[in-house]
Amino acid sequence: MLAVTSMGYEIYLLRPERRDQVEVYDIVTNRLQRCLTVSDSRGGFADMTSCEHYLCVYISDHIVECLHRVDLEGEAIKWAVGGKPCGLSVNKAHNLLVTCADYSEIKEFSTRGDLLRRVALLSEVHNPWHAIQLTSGQFVVCHGAHDDQVHRVCMTTEDGRPLVHSHGGLPGSDTDQYNVPSHLAVDDNEFVFVVDVGNRRVTLLSPTLNYIRQVVSRDELRWQPRRLHFDIRRRRLYVAENEANGNMIASGRVVVFSV
Repeated sequence: MLAVTSMGYEIYLLRPERRDQVEVYDIVTNRLQRCLTVSDSRGGFADMTSCEHYLCVYISDHIVECLHRVDLEGEAIKWAVGGKPCGLSVNKAHNLLVTCADYSEIKEFSTRGDLLRRVALLSEVHNPWHAIQLTSGQFVVCHGAHDDQVHRVCMTTEDGRPLVHSHGGLPGSDTDQYNVPSHLAVDDNEFVFVVDVGNRRVTLLSPTLNYIRQVVSRDELRWQPRRLHFDIRRRRLYVAENEANGNMIASGRVVVFSV
């Protein structure tokens, strides 16, 4: 699975084999309800998030460097990002936050694609994958690719600098280490869930990024986890994991945990 999110009583899934479709499932029965078509897709989807205020989902496409917005009726628009979009999130102002790994920055867009601001991250934040803005205005960011010397989760001020808190450092498998932390989720008390791709687990951090525990262990996953979504209303954590065959995704699924 490329990404998972929820809105109201529905779950939205992006499958690698259906690159122009968003599958919509009933959140109780898990039955497929309908599919939403993503027009002009080039098959480079990287992430998806939802906005209950505007009743739409957003999808990032890193191949053509654009964002897709699809509403519940299937109306779709897209706009250029000016960089490779990775992780997506929606802030308390109902604007879309796009993390761009190639420029180490966060871009904030209105729901119709107007660029509102750019937040440059510190030079030491290499390959940021995903960022979430807290109610305080601070950002939580996960960063670190396979060849990077630092793999961690950090908290920055509203302007992207300086670092306020951090967790991680050299890549590894200890409780204070990560091996490609690629995606985040935050609960209503601003505890942070971190998906750890290489270690095949999900870590829970405090609002000041102190280690709490492993909420999902490698024994509970079959393949590598890539994306997270936390349903605050139902206290459900959705973990999208995939079996890789070279650069291709061979299989995938979404695993649901009560937390």
